[in-house]
Amino acid sequence: MIDLVDVTKSYGKGLPALNHATLHIEKGEFVFVVGTSGSGKSTLIKLLLKELDATSGNITVSGERLNRMRPRRIPKFRRKIGVVFQDFRLLKDRNVYENVAFAQRVIGRPTRVIKSRVPEVLQEVGLADKYKSFPDELSGGEQQRVALARALVNRPDILLADEPTGNLDPRTSDEIMALLDQVNERGTTVLVVTHNKDIVNAMRKRVVTMRNGVIVSDEQEGAYHEA
Repeated sequence: MIDLVDVTKSYGKGLPALNHATLHIEKGEFVFVVGTSGSGKSTLIKLLLKELDATSGNITVSGERLNRMRPRRIPKFRRKIGVVFQDFRLLKDRNVYENVAFAQRVIGRPTRVIKSRVPEVLQEVGLADKYKSFPDELSGGEQQRVALARALVNRPDILLADEPTGNLDPRTSDEIMALLDQVNERGTTVLVVTHNKDIVNAMRKRVVTMRNGVIVSDEQEGAYHEA
Protein backbone atom coordinates (compact mmCIF):
# COMPACT_ATOMS: atom_id res chain seq x y z
CA MET A 1 0.00 0.00 0.00
CA ILE A 2 2.96 2.31 0.76
CA ASP A 3 6.36 1.59 -0.75
CA LEU A 4 9.46 3.78 -0.40
CA VAL A 5 12.67 2.55 -2.00
CA ASP A 6 15.91 4.41 -1.21
CA VAL A 7 14.11 7.75 -0.90
CA THR A 8 16.05 10.93 -0.16
CA LYS A 9 14.60 14.43 0.23
CA SER A 10 16.99 17.37 0.48
CA TYR A 11 15.96 20.99 0.95
CA GLY A 12 19.43 22.37 0.30
CA LYS A 13 22.75 22.16 2.08
CA GLY A 14 23.11 20.14 5.25
CA LEU A 15 21.64 16.79 6.20
CA PRO A 16 18.73 15.57 4.05
CA ALA A 17 15.30 15.65 5.71
CA LEU A 18 14.90 12.05 4.54
CA ASN A 19 18.04 10.03 3.90
CA HIS A 20 17.94 6.83 1.79
CA ALA A 21 14.70 5.66 3.42
CA THR A 22 13.17 2.32 2.48
CA LEU A 23 9.79 1.42 3.95
CA HIS A 24 7.10 -1.09 2.97
CA ILE A 25 3.60 -0.96 4.47
CA GLU A 26 1.11 -3.63 3.44
CA LYS A 27 -2.62 -3.13 2.88
CA GLY A 28 -4.46 -3.23 6.20
CA GLU A 29 -1.45 -2.55 8.45
CA PHE A 30 -1.44 -0.13 11.39
CA VAL A 31 1.93 1.60 11.71
CA PHE A 32 3.27 4.24 14.10
CA VAL A 33 6.06 6.54 12.90
CA VAL A 34 7.93 8.06 15.83
CA GLY A 35 10.97 10.24 16.42
CA THR A 36 12.01 13.58 17.83
CA SER A 37 11.29 16.88 16.13
CA GLY A 38 13.35 17.17 12.95
CA SER A 39 13.63 13.42 12.47
CA GLY A 40 11.87 13.49 9.08
CA LYS A 41 8.33 12.47 10.05
CA SER A 42 6.60 15.54 8.58
CA THR A 43 8.62 15.29 5.39
CA LEU A 44 7.53 11.66 5.06
CA ILE A 45 3.85 12.66 5.31
CA LYS A 46 4.27 15.41 2.72
CA LEU A 47 5.99 13.02 0.32
CA LEU A 48 3.18 10.46 0.68
CA LEU A 49 0.61 13.18 -0.12
CA LYS A 50 2.77 14.43 -3.00
CA GLU A 51 2.98 17.86 -1.42
CA LEU A 52 6.72 17.39 -1.94
CA ASP A 53 8.70 15.45 -4.52
CA ALA A 54 11.57 13.18 -3.52
CA THR A 55 15.06 14.26 -4.52
CA SER A 56 15.84 10.63 -5.40
CA GLY A 57 14.35 7.18 -4.99
CA ASN A 58 10.90 5.78 -5.75
CA ILE A 59 7.59 6.18 -3.88
CA THR A 60 4.49 4.12 -4.65
CA VAL A 61 1.26 4.78 -2.76
CA SER A 62 -1.93 2.78 -3.35
CA GLY A 63 -0.56 1.49 -6.64
CA GLU A 64 0.55 4.90 -7.98
CA ARG A 65 4.17 5.81 -8.75
CA LEU A 66 4.43 9.33 -7.35
CA ASN A 67 7.64 10.30 -9.13
CA ARG A 68 5.90 9.71 -12.48
CA MET A 69 2.58 11.33 -11.59
CA ARG A 70 1.39 14.23 -13.71
CA PRO A 71 0.14 17.31 -11.82
CA ARG A 72 -3.44 16.95 -13.09
CA ARG A 73 -3.60 13.46 -11.56
CA ILE A 74 -2.71 14.60 -8.02
CA PRO A 75 -6.21 15.67 -6.81
CA LYS A 76 -7.71 12.32 -7.82
CA PHE A 77 -4.82 10.45 -6.20
CA ARG A 78 -5.36 12.32 -2.90
CA ARG A 79 -8.94 11.03 -2.72
CA LYS A 80 -7.42 7.67 -1.84
CA ILE A 81 -5.88 9.17 1.30
CA GLY A 82 -7.66 10.51 4.37
CA VAL A 83 -5.67 12.90 6.55
CA VAL A 84 -6.17 13.93 10.18
CA PHE A 85 -4.09 16.72 11.72
CA GLN A 86 -3.33 17.82 15.26
CA ASP A 87 -5.19 21.12 14.84
CA PHE A 88 -8.43 19.62 13.40
CA ARG A 89 -8.72 22.18 10.55
CA LEU A 90 -12.50 22.37 10.70
CA LEU A 91 -14.58 25.06 8.98
CA LYS A 92 -15.70 27.19 11.93
CA ASP A 93 -18.76 28.64 10.14
CA ARG A 94 -20.21 25.23 9.23
CA ASN A 95 -21.81 22.63 11.43
CA VAL A 96 -20.62 19.06 11.89
CA TYR A 97 -22.74 17.72 9.04
CA GLU A 98 -21.50 20.38 6.61
CA ASN A 99 -17.85 19.95 7.64
CA VAL A 100 -18.05 16.26 6.74
CA ALA A 101 -20.24 16.78 3.67
CA PHE A 102 -17.75 19.34 2.34
CA ALA A 103 -15.22 16.59 1.65
CA GLN A 104 -17.79 14.93 -0.61
CA ARG A 105 -19.01 18.12 -2.28
CA VAL A 106 -15.53 19.13 -3.43
CA ILE A 107 -15.19 15.90 -5.43
CA GLY A 108 -18.67 16.19 -6.91
CA ARG A 109 -20.54 13.48 -5.04
CA PRO A 110 -24.30 13.66 -5.70
CA THR A 111 -26.54 14.99 -2.91
CA ARG A 112 -28.25 11.62 -2.45
CA VAL A 113 -24.84 10.00 -1.78
CA ILE A 114 -23.92 12.74 0.69
CA LYS A 115 -27.23 12.38 2.54
CA SER A 116 -26.60 8.66 2.90
CA ARG A 117 -22.87 8.61 3.64
CA VAL A 118 -22.44 11.54 6.06
CA PRO A 119 -24.82 10.21 8.77
CA GLU A 120 -23.24 6.78 8.34
CA VAL A 121 -19.71 8.02 9.04
CA LEU A 122 -20.86 10.27 11.90
CA GLN A 123 -22.39 7.17 13.48
CA GLU A 124 -19.04 5.37 13.08
CA VAL A 125 -17.20 8.07 15.06
CA GLY A 126 -19.91 8.44 17.71
CA LEU A 127 -21.23 11.86 16.69
CA ALA A 128 -24.62 11.04 15.15
CA ASP A 129 -26.40 13.30 17.68
CA LYS A 130 -24.03 16.25 17.15
CA TYR A 131 -24.60 16.79 13.43
CA LYS A 132 -26.10 20.28 13.91
CA SER A 133 -23.38 21.50 16.30
CA PHE A 134 -20.69 23.96 15.29
CA PRO A 135 -16.98 23.36 16.04
CA ASP A 136 -16.84 25.92 18.88
CA GLU A 137 -19.65 24.02 20.63
CA LEU A 138 -17.61 20.82 20.70
CA SER A 139 -14.83 19.53 22.95
CA GLY A 140 -11.38 18.93 21.49
CA GLY A 141 -12.06 15.22 21.30
CA GLU A 142 -15.35 15.79 19.48
CA GLN A 143 -13.66 18.13 17.02
CA GLN A 144 -11.05 15.47 16.30
CA ARG A 145 -13.86 12.97 15.71
CA VAL A 146 -15.36 15.34 13.14
CA ALA A 147 -11.96 15.62 11.47
CA LEU A 148 -11.73 11.83 11.46
CA ALA A 149 -15.23 11.51 9.96
CA ARG A 150 -14.28 13.99 7.24
CA ALA A 151 -11.12 11.99 6.48
CA LEU A 152 -13.11 8.74 6.24
CA VAL A 153 -16.23 9.90 4.41
CA ASN A 154 -14.80 9.12 0.95
CA ARG A 155 -13.65 5.65 2.08
CA PRO A 156 -9.90 6.16 1.56
CA ASP A 157 -7.45 3.30 1.12
CA ILE A 158 -5.06 4.93 3.60
CA LEU A 159 -5.54 7.12 6.67
CA LEU A 160 -2.61 9.37 7.63
CA ALA A 161 -2.88 10.81 11.14
CA ASP A 162 -0.31 13.51 11.94
CA GLU A 163 -0.11 13.93 15.75
CA PRO A 164 -3.87 13.24 16.06
CA THR A 165 -3.81 13.39 19.87
CA GLY A 166 -1.39 16.30 20.23
CA ASN A 167 -4.03 18.69 21.63
CA LEU A 168 -6.00 16.14 23.65
CA ASP A 169 -5.95 14.89 27.24
CA PRO A 170 -4.91 11.27 27.91
CA ARG A 171 -8.43 9.84 28.19
CA THR A 172 -9.62 11.53 24.99
CA SER A 173 -6.41 10.47 23.25
CA ASP A 174 -7.17 6.86 24.12
CA GLU A 175 -10.68 7.23 22.68
CA ILE A 176 -9.35 8.62 19.40
CA MET A 177 -6.78 5.84 19.12
CA ALA A 178 -9.49 3.25 19.76
CA LEU A 179 -11.42 4.76 16.86
CA LEU A 180 -8.35 4.56 14.62
CA ASP A 181 -7.97 0.93 15.63
CA GLN A 182 -11.58 0.28 14.59
CA VAL A 183 -10.98 2.03 11.26
CA ASN A 184 -7.99 -0.25 10.72
CA GLU A 185 -10.02 -3.34 11.61
CA ARG A 186 -12.47 -2.41 8.85
CA GLY A 187 -9.60 -2.69 6.36
CA THR A 188 -8.13 0.81 6.05
CA THR A 189 -4.34 1.08 6.19
CA VAL A 190 -3.47 3.46 9.05
CA LEU A 191 -0.21 5.38 9.54
CA VAL A 192 0.07 7.51 12.70
CA VAL A 193 2.84 10.02 13.32
CA THR A 194 3.09 10.74 17.04
CA HIS A 195 5.25 11.82 19.98
CA ASN A 196 2.94 10.09 22.45
CA LYS A 197 4.99 7.30 24.03
CA ASP A 198 2.13 6.07 26.23
CA ILE A 199 -0.17 5.43 23.27
CA VAL A 200 2.52 3.73 21.22
CA ASN A 201 3.58 1.48 24.07
CA ALA A 202 -0.01 0.60 25.02
CA MET A 203 -1.14 -0.38 21.52
CA ARG A 204 1.75 -2.65 20.57
CA LYS A 205 1.54 -2.05 16.84
CA ARG A 206 4.34 -1.86 14.30
CA VAL A 207 6.65 1.03 15.19
CA VAL A 208 8.99 2.76 12.73
CA THR A 209 11.52 5.03 14.47
CA MET A 210 13.25 7.89 12.64
CA ARG A 211 16.31 9.95 13.53
CA ASN A 212 17.92 12.68 11.39
CA GLY A 213 16.02 11.53 8.31
CA VAL A 214 17.02 7.88 8.72
CA ILE A 215 14.77 4.96 9.65
CA VAL A 216 16.74 3.53 12.56
CA SER A 217 14.35 0.75 13.60
CA ASP A 218 11.22 -1.00 12.40
CA GLU A 219 9.59 -3.38 14.89
CA GLN A 220 6.42 -5.43 14.79
CA GLU A 221 4.51 -4.99 18.07
CA GLY A 222 7.18 -2.45 18.96
CA ALA A 223 7.62 0.22 21.59
CA TYR A 224 8.62 3.87 21.55
CA HIS A 225 12.38 4.00 22.04
CA GLU A 226 14.22 7.28 22.36
CA ALA A 227 15.83 7.75 18.96
